[in-house]
Amino acid sequence: MNLITIISKINSILWGPIMLFFLLGTGLLFTLKLRFIQIRKFKYIWRETFGGIFKKIDKADEDGMSSFQALTTAIAAQVGTGNLAGVATAIAAGGPGAIFWMWISGFLGMGTIFAEAVLAQLHTERVDGEITGGPAYYIKKGLGSKFLAGFFAVAIVLALGFMGNMVQSNSISEAVHVAFNIPKVVTGIVVAGLVGLIVIGGISRIASFTEKIVPIMAGLYVLGSLVIVFINYNQILPAFKMIIYGAFNPMAATGGIIGASVKEAFRYGIARGLFSNEAGMGSTPHAHAVAKVKHPAQQGLVAIMGVVIDTGIVCTLTALVILTTGAFSSGLIGAQLTQEGFIRGFGGFGSTFVAICLFFFALSTIIGWYYFGESNIKFLFGKKGIKFYRILVLLFIIMGTAMRVEIVWELADTFNGLMVIPNLIALLGLFSFVVNTTKDYEENFNHNDISEHQHN
Repeated sequence: MNLITIISKINSILWGPIMLFFLLGTGLLFTLKLRFIQIRKFKYIWRETFGGIFKKIDKADEDGMSSFQALTTAIAAQVGTGNLAGVATAIAAGGPGAIFWMWISGFLGMGTIFAEAVLAQLHTERVDGEITGGPAYYIKKGLGSKFLAGFFAVAIVLALGFMGNMVQSNSISEAVHVAFNIPKVVTGIVVAGLVGLIVIGGISRIASFTEKIVPIMAGLYVLGSLVIVFINYNQILPAFKMIIYGAFNPMAATGGIIGASVKEAFRYGIARGLFSNEAGMGSTPHAHAVAKVKHPAQQGLVAIMGVVIDTGIVCTLTALVILTTGAFSSGLIGAQLTQEGFIRGFGGFGSTFVAICLFFFALSTIIGWYYFGESNIKFLFGKKGIKFYRILVLLFIIMGTAMRVEIVWELADTFNGLMVIPNLIALLGLFSFVVNTTKDYEENFNHNDISEHQHN
């Protein structure tokens, strides 16, 4: 039995029904206990996210970054190859109905990501003068488990800092090679160089980069997708029909083109949705922890907007491009299926458009994931470990372009699974912290909102 088969077997257990049940269950628990905060507080989610966007923002420093910068750093990590390749994989394996279950996982994930951001805000620490936070800190300080905290920190450095960034550089080099015929290793060296220039400037340069690039990058992709969807406007309703019908009766939705069962639609939709928005995985709390806000629940609300943008907008548009252009019946999978949708919409330029978007999506994800890894290097070794970590990340980025993509994905999946477990234990163990903090926000901080809770 070769290495890839062994890792794949481990992953099928690790990412089997039990993990999906716990991830979804945690989201459902917080959604119910916080009384559907993602709907109830949508006005405040919008206000907290975009209210101060045009005000002069202080530069990020050792005391943290602005709430909006924290969100863009989180979105930089969330919006990546999963939004292009992951959505396509879900449709290819589970039929259009998988998108319905992706929405469900996103909706419930909003409860989880709110809880993660609140806990991260409550349990920050100064490491060598710099404010730092994330699951390792709330596991150690809140749960009181040094072992689980250390286990999480090691798993996330391997999952995102090293393996995950190899996946991203592999995707970038592949897309650039197909579109422009540039050798993969050349792309790897260029990406490593760009990443090096950004991360060497520390938190202020990382925050400044994500704050500028993420809105442009997401805006460009959304615009391109909308153009194609509106060109095929007569297919919009049939596409939504396929998604809704396909969630409960896949064969009827596609006329039997994709022989997917309801079970497959559910499994791939949920798994790819959680993979894309990262709710419950313990990655985005590192950015939300260092946001300069007056109350932890404020950043929790901002974190919900990350899932709205990632799953609600970007993933949905990718799905609509694939379905309205008819690309889903092409037999292609992964990023190639998404590329096919854009080629059908934009002609030859479609391939270039996807390559450019993928380049920026994956580059910003590398920056976000680098930062999450760095927070855990600080947890394990203090600031002195950062220089060595930085060099290793850049080497892994170049190596990723030369490796077989299957083994890199499988290893990333394994370590992702390992970091989810301690994070979920902490979320469930510190449940009352989240509920009490939210109650405090609604009763004492959010004055305009008190009247709506008088009757509760």
